[in-house]
Amino acid sequence: MPPLLDRTFAQTFAEDWIESWNSHDLERILAHYTDDFEMSSPLIVERMGEPSGTLRSKARVRPYWQHGLDAYPDLRFELDFVAVGVSSLSIVYRNQVGVRVVEVLFFDDERRVVRGTAQYGQRSASG
Repeated sequence: MPPLLDRTFAQTFAEDWIESWNSHDLERILAHYTDDFEMSSPLIVERMGEPSGTLRSKARVRPYWQHGLDAYPDLRFELDFVAVGVSSLSIVYRNQVGVRVVEVLFFDDERRVVRGTAQYGQRSASG
């Protein structure tokens, strides 16, 4: 049975997730995910040449995220808010250039991410 996520867990998880990305520590980032997790993003198509937009496993996602960290040494996320689902949560944040992003993360019974998907908006008026 999927875990019922509560607001306290969701907020704590989102804050740690943001801090992990802002630390630029890839191992800390990957610690939130299972070894066989699946990540979908339009940037996977653009940057990795994967037409499905989906990578499966830490081994395949690692170089994608490492490329992003290397390409953007000023990468920084600012948390806007967190929305909570039954076994998922959505982290809404702005990146270093003011683009609003939504990451939807799905959890297993141990509250580790098994699947994630990213959607990108436009630069915010304040960004």
